[in-house]
Amino acid sequence: MARYGTQFGPDLPFLVVARCDWGDPATYPGADVVILGAPFDGGTSHRAGTRFGPQYIRQSCYLPADGSRPSLALRVDALRDLKVFDAGDVEMYSGDAERSVRSLQEAVHAVAAAGAIPLVLGGDHTIAWPDAAGVAQHLGQGRVSMLHFDAHADTGDIAFGSLVGHGQPMRRLIESAAVRGDRFLQLGLRGYWPARRRSTGWPRRACAPTR
Repeated sequence: MARYGTQFGPDLPFLVVARCDWGDPATYPGADVVILGAPFDGGTSHRAGTRFGPQYIRQSCYLPADGSRPSLALRVDALRDLKVFDAGDVEMYSGDAERSVRSLQEAVHAVAAAGAIPLVLGGDHTIAWPDAAGVAQHLGQGRVSMLHFDAHADTGDIAFGSLVGHGQPMRRLIESAAVRGDRFLQLGLRGYWPARRRSTGWPRRACAPTR
């Protein structure tokens, strides 16, 4: 749990669902979903600010914070039909990307191992790596599939001198064997990044399935 308390904004749970400590499964017995905040923007290329995402998501709804949000189309009220907890934000530091992704993966793995679905509020796209890796750590390497909505494939290698960033999470997942290269479904791609190699075709490490 946090050593320094809330980092970016008031400590409010999502729509007043029950609070819990992700490091202590006894605080979320029988949970279906555990919300984790990932206040990180240390992997962005240009504009910072997504570190405030989890807090703004929790505060943005103008309806009463009564722990209920029914869906007319689906005829369900997920916050009442499921047992949902909010574990607050994982401690993540934009100046220490490697430590931050390790901390998030630890939290995601702990929640998944306890039998709940980790619902992560970001944060820049760097967090896709520890999110999926934490689930794979529990379910098994290569047994997780990725449904990825983005304008780019995010299979870059090194950017701004770092292996950890918002343009590299899918490559890191493939290279670590957490997610196999043939178990990605990417929707919305509108261009090549990294650029296509004219002489050798696609970057092999970024696209080849992990065996």
